[in-house]
Amino acid sequence: MVLLDLLGPGSTVWYHPARLRILLDYRPALRQRTGVGEYAHHLAEAMVARSSRNRSVTLFSSSWKDRLPKDAIPGAGRLDLPIPVKLLNLAWHRAGWPPVETLGSDAEVVWSLHPLLMPSRWAAQVVTIHDLFFLDHPEATSAEVRRDYPALAAKHARAADAVIVNSEYTRDLVTSRLEVPPDRITVCYPGAPRWHPRAEPSAPGPILHMGTIEPRKNVGAIIKAYRGMVERDPGVPPLLLAGRMTVPEESILSPDDKALLRDRVLFFGYVTDEQRRRLYREASLLVIASSDEGFGIPALEAMTIGLPVVAAARGSLPEVIGEAGLLVDADNANVLADAMRRLLDDGELRRDLAARGLERAKRFEWAASAALLLEAFRGAIARRAVR
Repeated sequence: MVLLDLLGPGSTVWYHPARLRILLDYRPALRQRTGVGEYAHHLAEAMVARSSRNRSVTLFSSSWKDRLPKDAIPGAGRLDLPIPVKLLNLAWHRAGWPPVETLGSDAEVVWSLHPLLMPSRWAAQVVTIHDLFFLDHPEATSAEVRRDYPALAAKHARAADAVIVNSEYTRDLVTSRLEVPPDRITVCYPGAPRWHPRAEPSAPGPILHMGTIEPRKNVGAIIKAYRGMVERDPGVPPLLLAGRMTVPEESILSPDDKALLRDRVLFFGYVTDEQRRRLYREASLLVIASSDEGFGIPALEAMTIGLPVVAAARGSLPEVIGEAGLLVDADNANVLADAMRRLLDDGELRRDLAARGLERAKRFEWAASAALLLEAFRGAIARRAVR
């Protein structure tokens, strides 16, 4: 066993190396799940599938209104508290209090799905960094993120016993900009969903953008490129924007756009798992113009189902897509429009990219990432022991 002198003079805690009790912050997956919520849910699910008598996973949630469903992940424990999430986050981020042990946790590892630590007296602390958009564009983030992340992320990342990232691109950013030693960072890719490849639709489907409508997704660039396509060819398929809106429609569609693109640009809103799969099956292509992406789950989902992708050649997207899609300068409306037009017109290219995407998607598995995550947790405990 390992002796930890963490609680002050005269206080000690013993850890057994073969035992691993994990507490993870499940709050991002509690309501409508976006990318972070999907990441939390599926990695928790994969870890539970690998659990044993000496390894357990407990889901942490705090909300005044929403309760953690008992069947959120069968086999996982639950620590569900009626504490407003904003109030708890303020106390955690600004005061480092209360430690999770006072809330009922006996975990040896506490895993935050965000860049800021979950306070703990003796458990190893692990954070997750999906991207550094909050440093470059704080004005485009939520009030809480803007208040806390730019000021605290580097300090918390360096204090963490391990840092989880979702791509090599993000790992390099965390190393260079937050000055976290590379040996404390583990890349855990999202996994591909277990979807069957689609049959190509007999009639052209819509041009699809999947993801939360927020500033970093650069949807305005897609609208601009699509408008140019419509002006050249009024017969192009509609543009379908699927995802929760976090900005006013007027911020991405000008009055002139609305006049020209009425009934052509469709806002679907938040999509369920089944709706998302159906939209991928029916679309002609997926377009991603994000100004930055830590990973880009929609690209992987599209490749999994055999839908060709046009994406911005920046962030982690080249790492995820490789040669299985068209990577372009998404800020150049003509270049982006030409790439979408190529895929609409060239059936052989669509089929080639679909086949490449299906093969590439096989590289991304939740089970493999869960195994890496568990090793990172063991490393975190070892580092905590020698602090």
